[in-house]
Amino acid sequence: MSSPSLHSDELQNEKSYATVHKEQLDDDVPLLTPAEEKRLTRKIDYKLVPFLSLLYLLSFLDRVNIGQARLDGLEKDLGLVGNQYSVTLVIFFVSYVALEVPSNILLKKIRPSRFIPTIMIAWGIVMTLMSLVTNYTGLLIARFFLGLTESALFPCCCFYLVSWYKRSESNLRIAIFFSSATLSGAFGGILAYALSRMHGIGGKPGWFWIFAIEGLMTFVVGCIAPWMIEDFPEDCKFLTPTEKAQVVRRLEHDVGKAGEFRKVHIFNAFKDWRTYIYMLIYIGVAEPLYSLALFTPTIISELGVFTRWQSQLLSTPPYFLAFLVTMVTAVYSDKLKSRGWFNVFFMSIVVVGYAILLGVNPVEKPGVAYFALFLCVAGVAPCIANTITWTGNNMAPVLKRGTGMGMMFTLGNSGGIISSLVYFTQDKPRYFRGHGIGLGFAAMAALLSLFLRFNLAAENRRRNEITGTTTEEMQGDKGAEIMSRIHEPELARRFGLEGMTDLQIEELGDKSLTFRYYV
Repeated sequence: MSSPSLHSDELQNEKSYATVHKEQLDDDVPLLTPAEEKRLTRKIDYKLVPFLSLLYLLSFLDRVNIGQARLDGLEKDLGLVGNQYSVTLVIFFVSYVALEVPSNILLKKIRPSRFIPTIMIAWGIVMTLMSLVTNYTGLLIARFFLGLTESALFPCCCFYLVSWYKRSESNLRIAIFFSSATLSGAFGGILAYALSRMHGIGGKPGWFWIFAIEGLMTFVVGCIAPWMIEDFPEDCKFLTPTEKAQVVRRLEHDVGKAGEFRKVHIFNAFKDWRTYIYMLIYIGVAEPLYSLALFTPTIISELGVFTRWQSQLLSTPPYFLAFLVTMVTAVYSDKLKSRGWFNVFFMSIVVVGYAILLGVNPVEKPGVAYFALFLCVAGVAPCIANTITWTGNNMAPVLKRGTGMGMMFTLGNSGGIISSLVYFTQDKPRYFRGHGIGLGFAAMAALLSLFLRFNLAAENRRRNEITGTTTEEMQGDKGAEIMSRIHEPELARRFGLEGMTDLQIEELGDKSLTFRYYV
């Protein structure tokens, strides 16, 4: 977390910074110099990002470990036949999407330090008890409740993170958070290999130990989480009162005031047509993500040249590469303040990967098929964090952002339902259906990202022409200065805010002429 890249935004010299921002802060809130702002951001990083990343690693590990358990005899021991295994995957996502829209609203109503640990302890218990199932029905019930208890974590943590950081800072933090999922793909293969070697201990199969030990890990971490998770900036405990005020103020100047809980902001998220474009982009990324997470061990095992244990271990390298690509992408995406082009580029790589999988016989050319998995996994991984950040960056105020992101997660994670139903036993080893559907979703995400990127750029140009500013100015120091003086008659006329109260300005959110979209 202390690497220079994490705080690589250009900083002006302190004298010019102070001149530009002299009127930016209230008299009782001391001015932050660039060095002080960097120290404050680093303090937030150390407190929030590592532990939240650990939570998501455990969450993703628990939801996809069934793919590793399958290689260790789960289907045979529980008497699963036909496509019953796929149904157990589907049932998880049916319940998983249930709480994603209300979860962010609940997080705002209930303190994060209470809500997140509660759901974590709940899914840890469910995961541990899943080791005790003895038949198909028991596995279905366990997977249903696992999805229900896990459903709130990801949207809540993403919403929580974008509530702490400026838009130019958020992608890297969400990427670090999400990259724990790619690490879980790597770590999960190694851990499953080790736990499956416990087969026979206590008379239990290897998959029992995979479920039981990984579930207990989650439960233990959940028990200490209330002391590790902070609330929102206004109510946190690890910052001084002055630091709290400084965090709140820097966020207000970047994306607007948080404001009170008002239903109009929820409705605005539903009325904004771009919300639905973000949703479609996200499902275009999420379907390949979940397909690969759930079926990579199976796909590798069908190459015909590896043992069961080798297949578990060989599912690890693509996810190590995905982790590295995600981190590098996040650094440059934040530095360039660009989101759309990265989605277009990497989802195009996913399309190429799936095209290779469709075009070669994996039994005849296992090396080529394995290489294609690297393209798919490493291509899709950075686009999850990038799309989440893109959505959060471009919605204001906070409640609209939380609602819009919840909607995106609900539809997007429905991609998990689709991904669970496209890789059937009778399709092996080519899996034309699964690979073809993955290619289609990836292409949709790339094309919609391209469209949205140009649409947002055009809207920024329109606002620039009206206000006589540039996008760079409005996303930088000049924009912060303008927002601090927005009620001055000349500025109010220039930005179409004459006679408007703070509440009315807040209600405009990202539709205000003062707002500039990240493209």
